[in-house]
Amino acid sequence: MTVAMGIVNKIFGEKKMTSGIDKSYIDLEEYVEKTTTPEKEHATMYVRVGEIQRYEDLKTLTDYVCGGNVLILDFSPLADEEVILKRVTNEIKKVISDINGDVVGIGNNLMIITPTGVKIDRRKLRGEYS
Repeated sequence: MTVAMGIVNKIFGEKKMTSGIDKSYIDLEEYVEKTTTPEKEHATMYVRVGEIQRYEDLKTLTDYVCGGNVLILDFSPLADEEVILKRVTNEIKKVISDINGDVVGIGNNLMIITPTGVKIDRRKLRGEYS
């Protein structure tokens, strides 16, 4: 049997035994990622996504921005209520103007609200080959 295996190995080449693990494959069950949450990691500024459901939510959201953080606000729940939406956007503009921040709309239902010292460049950043 070994003579036959020797001949087969010479014709087809020796089969190399591997540990059975592909080195380019990472088993995600064994991979432990170090994650940090904003509460555990200290930063000078945070970016948070918020959603406004009614006019009364406005104080919490503006307090977050006045605290020096950036807010990406989803106002789609108010999209059908023109009067409330107009009132909310006017109030946001007043507060942001008072703290020398910035506000800009993105698409139909989002706006970015920034605190003092952070301005939003309204020009699109394009790649070199665009």
